[in-house]
Amino acid sequence: MTDVIAEIATGVCALDAAQWDRLNASGNPFVGHSFLCALEQSGSIGPGTGWSAAPIAIRDDAGALAGALPAYLKTHSQGEYVFDHGWADAYERAGGRYYPKLQIASPFSPVPGPRILALDERTAGQLLQAAQNVVLENGLSSAHATFVDEAQLPLFRDAGWLIRSGTQFHWTNADYADFDAFMATLASRKRRAIRKERAAAQAAVEIEILRGGQIRPHHMDAFWLFYQDTGMRKWGRPYLTRAFFDLVAESLRDSIVLFLAHRNGHPVAGALNLLGPDCLYGRYWGCTEDIPFLHFELCYYQAIDFAIAHGLARVEAGAQGEHKLARGYLPTTTWSAHYIADPGFRAAVADFLERERRAVEREQSFLEELGPFKRG
Repeated sequence: MTDVIAEIATGVCALDAAQWDRLNASGNPFVGHSFLCALEQSGSIGPGTGWSAAPIAIRDDAGALAGALPAYLKTHSQGEYVFDHGWADAYERAGGRYYPKLQIASPFSPVPGPRILALDERTAGQLLQAAQNVVLENGLSSAHATFVDEAQLPLFRDAGWLIRSGTQFHWTNADYADFDAFMATLASRKRRAIRKERAAAQAAVEIEILRGGQIRPHHMDAFWLFYQDTGMRKWGRPYLTRAFFDLVAESLRDSIVLFLAHRNGHPVAGALNLLGPDCLYGRYWGCTEDIPFLHFELCYYQAIDFAIAHGLARVEAGAQGEHKLARGYLPTTTWSAHYIADPGFRAAVADFLERERRAVEREQSFLEELGPFKRG
């Protein structure tokens, strides 16, 4: 077998954009060159953030990218949404050093998608071997690929990575003609509750839907205030910088859908979404006024309206949130993959993951029984 040389680039920005995006056949915007490069250019990742870009790349004989991993060296476990703080604590209490670790992910984005960008399975396998070599040769504890597209799980399993399951809530479009057609599939009690929520929110504000070139700098100024409010309450400080939103507004302008709420002529809340080939991804939300049901309206119901109108297959509204269930977003399994270098620690994590998997399955079965749809 011919030796393959993998390189660790200084960042995604250092790699050719067209070649990178050619590897992203799914068109998932969160592993696209523009999104990942915007994180680097804006300082959302890099010095002082605990995220150091270290994409792993393999080139073909002509020097073009044949495969890549969006990888990062991390000195903490924030911004991942797949929680391994307990693993870190246990490993360090046993005398190990958990950080830095290698993270294969789209930073701050709990969005399922491809984590191995490759033209063929052979190259995909070589990339995972390269990631393992990075761990072993640099004395790292582990490598983690979070929110892995289910279709790629066999690649990780074949390479000996441990598989972890989790739960998100996604809305699926059953070729609904409009929102009322979707509502007709719900139990009457749920329909009444949703109508009440929508009426209250819409009576309190005026809602504007902005796309592409319609989004002007003053819109992003307003949204930045909303995002800061959410970030301060959730994480202590926002993960993303102001510059990030300007960069994506330019490089991903055709993929941005902004739901903006105004009250008395002033913006008071917003939900920023990214549009994929068949999915609307709800990502960032915030407000400067606490208006009943407005979060549900902007983040969930407006997203459903948009998906139906544009023939999208689904809406993915982000991490966690069992409150989404009553609004038509059903439990969906998400996946991550983990390479643990220490055999003893790997065995302990494997045991934990098996018990956790059974608990996740039981919880999802229970949640499905609580779903809002009509029975029979």
